[in-house]
Amino acid sequence: MAAAVLASGPAITYAQGVAPAIAPAAPPLSAPARVPETALLRDKDVEGEPRLSLPTEADRDAWKRGGFRLGLGFVYGRMAGLKGAPSGRLIGATIRLGLRLDADWSVLASFQYALASETGGLSGLRFAGTIDPTWHVTSHLSLAIGLGFGGIVEGSTSRSQISPLPSTLGASYTFPSPGPPLPTCSGIGATALARAEWGFVLGPRAMTALGVEAFGQWTGCVDDPGLVEADTGQSIVRRQWWPHVGIVGTWGIMWR
Repeated sequence: MAAAVLASGPAITYAQGVAPAIAPAAPPLSAPARVPETALLRDKDVEGEPRLSLPTEADRDAWKRGGFRLGLGFVYGRMAGLKGAPSGRLIGATIRLGLRLDADWSVLASFQYALASETGGLSGLRFAGTIDPTWHVTSHLSLAIGLGFGGIVEGSTSRSQISPLPSTLGASYTFPSPGPPLPTCSGIGATALARAEWGFVLGPRAMTALGVEAFGQWTGCVDDPGLVEADTGQSIVRRQWWPHVGIVGTWGIMWR
């Protein structure tokens, strides 16, 4: 039998022996804890872990790495003829390009163009091209040897005509010795050089160097008077072989 319970309000009837289900009360909402302003300011001032910069490379060490090299320079010196060949003062320019292989070795190609002049001697252009293996003894000192071609191109000179004269020849003629020299020479031959340089690094991309270079050259000179052989139609020329030695001072700048 159901029991009736009177209260201030509508009557609610419960089954006998069943307790009423009471929902648990929700916990009261609490406001978030307030962080003191001094703590916030302190956190902003705290620095993170220090970052170490990468180690910098010395300019001198950068030049020891392999890679392409390009150089421009100035030369001044003298070219002396042997056995009667004419001599002259040299002033001109040089161009070098090549590869630095490692800290000790480079392979460069050198091209040199110099004006040769002397009263009664050379009067024209001396040119040369060599391949120069280079040994870097220290960070400053380098030694090189080179082998290649060299030549001379002359215009009109003050040297006297020698015999046999072109008008007396029926065929080309080669003189047995370089003296007395032909009045003009245009020809090419072999050359070799030895060079020592002292370098100064200007920065990671440029360096300058002072040096001294000794060379020898064997030039096949040709004097072409413009005559032609009647039978073959070939030009009548006079030839001489001129041996020279020379020494020049060099100054240049190289880039990597």
